[in-house]
Amino acid sequence: MPSDNRIRELVIVGGGTAGWMTAASLANHFQGSGLRITLIESSAIGTIGVGEATIPTIRRFYQSLGLRDLDVVKATHGTVKLGIRFDGWLNKDSSFIHPFGVYGQDLRDIAFHQYWLRLRAAGEKVDLGDYSLAVALARGGRFTTPSPNPPSTLSVFDWALHFDAGLFAQLMRQTAEKLGVRRIDSKIEKVELSPQNGHVTGLLLDSGAVIAGDLFVDCSGFQGLLIEGAMRAGYEDWGQWLLCDRALAAQGHAITPPPPFTRVTAHDAGWRWTIPLQHRTGHGYVYSSQHISDSDAEAELLAAVGGDLKMTPRRITFTPGRRRQAWKGNVVAIGLASGFLEPLESTSIALIETGIDKLKQLFPQRDIDPLLVDEYNDWSRREMERVRDFIILHYWLNRREDTEFWRDCRAIDLPDTLTRKVEMWKRRGHMVRYRWEMFQPASWLAIYAGFDFLPDGYDPALDGFDLPSLSRGLAGMRKAIADTVADCPTHQEFIDRYAKVVV
Repeated sequence: MPSDNRIRELVIVGGGTAGWMTAASLANHFQGSGLRITLIESSAIGTIGVGEATIPTIRRFYQSLGLRDLDVVKATHGTVKLGIRFDGWLNKDSSFIHPFGVYGQDLRDIAFHQYWLRLRAAGEKVDLGDYSLAVALARGGRFTTPSPNPPSTLSVFDWALHFDAGLFAQLMRQTAEKLGVRRIDSKIEKVELSPQNGHVTGLLLDSGAVIAGDLFVDCSGFQGLLIEGAMRAGYEDWGQWLLCDRALAAQGHAITPPPPFTRVTAHDAGWRWTIPLQHRTGHGYVYSSQHISDSDAEAELLAAVGGDLKMTPRRITFTPGRRRQAWKGNVVAIGLASGFLEPLESTSIALIETGIDKLKQLFPQRDIDPLLVDEYNDWSRREMERVRDFIILHYWLNRREDTEFWRDCRAIDLPDTLTRKVEMWKRRGHMVRYRWEMFQPASWLAIYAGFDFLPDGYDPALDGFDLPSLSRGLAGMRKAIADTVADCPTHQEFIDRYAKVVV
């Protein structure tokens, strides 16, 4: 009879959002399989815990665990997020929203944006956001849940959450422990490695106990205790493209009524986030230490929020980039341990989700097939690069001349993958799509249009369309969206009715 080569003991190092999401999801996925999951965290070691803004994939994640939207919103003191509003990025007076939703209706197998471009070429300068229900709801401060059976694409949109990351981690912990995950509160003193293959065999704790495992998941944050400290996976620095390397994070009083979007505001040497929760507001400044001192950055943040802070801003230092190997030996890094991209598009938690998903799809045996490791690393690299390119685009398209930071962002040499996308868009209005893309064409369209970076032409098939009829058709789309918004409750009314937290 063949020997049992299955993974029996899985050990997660680190709690927080990444650790407990991983524990809950894997415990749910492997119910009844005999896999035992242990999570080690130290209550004496804090977590970053800044990630208060998400993208819609978070809802699919917790729904897979049996959790309902409104219950999660309430448990995390959350609010609704329909997208991100970018203020002052193109120039000081500019503003646009990147929504969770599509624009207009495709007709006759031609993408909607081509019709919009055709009318612009004819002199009709209607804001692209007027063709998005998510944008219209966000601008109006309104919200309702999407129709399960939308009558047309004009009714299609999605939503995410602003939430208290600490409360969400607690919710994930409760879910994981109900599914049998064992938690150990202890510090790791030493990582024990096999002299034969260099794999991790066990973790020596400050209690003197040794926790053995077959597979280890590193959720220890920037430290990368296992993936870097023990396995020496290496790190790829992306600072030549992304100039920001510092962040200040703080909390202020709640905004009433809370807007149903994240706000990111351009500043002299970076950008400031504003994230509304029910009980507080998250504030922060992401900046380049080469363009502003820490003290001046803090003064700029304090001036911007008018002193409305409950705490002294906490400084976070980071290097944008990724581990060269997110999986090495029998260690898989998830979350900040695998790499970091600034939270401009709220991707940190989404990358935790995809890291977990990849691990479930490629879950190994005890002998750790290198083919699985290679596939995981290739997938991770491509996905991180695609997100990186999307974030770079925001900086590169700016037209600000007021500070050296924005001029330097515009002067960078783009990665080849992004250059091809930009050129195809500029020449033909064509969206290049790669595998492992987190952001779909509607998101790229939002950024291109928001920065007024438009193609030189449009689909030539539209030369055969009657322009007055086309104009009336698109006006009808705008009216349908406006009528829908007018019938929706305000965001505050929605929260008060379905998910209000009394604090």
